[in-house]
Amino acid sequence: MKSRLLSAVALFTIARAGVFLLLAGDSAGFAPLFPKDGIPEGWVVRRWDDVSKPAESNAVWKVEGGVLHGSSRGTWLMCEKEYGDFVLEFEFKLGETGNSGCALRAPMRGDPAFDGMELQMADFRYNPQAKDSELTGGLYRAVAPTKQVYRPTEWNRYQVALKGSHLKVVLNCETIQDINLDEQKQTVKRHDGSDTPPIKDRPRRGHIGFQELSRGETHAQIRNARIQVLDTKPAAR
Repeated sequence: MKSRLLSAVALFTIARAGVFLLLAGDSAGFAPLFPKDGIPEGWVVRRWDDVSKPAESNAVWKVEGGVLHGSSRGTWLMCEKEYGDFVLEFEFKLGETGNSGCALRAPMRGDPAFDGMELQMADFRYNPQAKDSELTGGLYRAVAPTKQVYRPTEWNRYQVALKGSHLKVVLNCETIQDINLDEQKQTVKRHDGSDTPPIKDRPRRGHIGFQELSRGETHAQIRNARIQVLDTKPAAR
């Protein structure tokens, strides 16, 4: 009798836990970014240095088996929707000379790395002379990660939270960015050597996107990408 009672309690506990997890998943409000295979709907492919311009006609990003595969080198896949405050989660994998990035609050013009923000994803072998802010976890050329925990050629998991001026980035369960954007006043240089607006003056609402700038035949891969919208109205700026 006692063993039956314990078994019943155990089953009830497991069942209740399952319901709790289900409810928690629903209440979290996350939506998948790439819910089905094929050409992503609601996304456009643009040039890597100016997202106001279409990429070459043969540049195609595609989801296969739940994994988003990058296109030819020198493109961005940009979401047509705009976001202000949100939590973004995804996993990524790069080749040995892989280089990608995640656009955050970027306008649909110019270079997301300088006119919005780009959270870098790059294997150190892509550019052995790269600065810390140009490696995985950096806000490109602006803010270096507090530590380097990128796992080469493996799946890596990002959690990115943006709320007003606060940015927190967790990579592989390690916090690598936890900053106030309003305090980021440092000068950042574009590729042509000209100055770009400091992080504190960049948009607080814009588009998200993924970059393909890898060398070689191995493209950037993204999976389990989802977003939770935190704001209910456009962010004032």
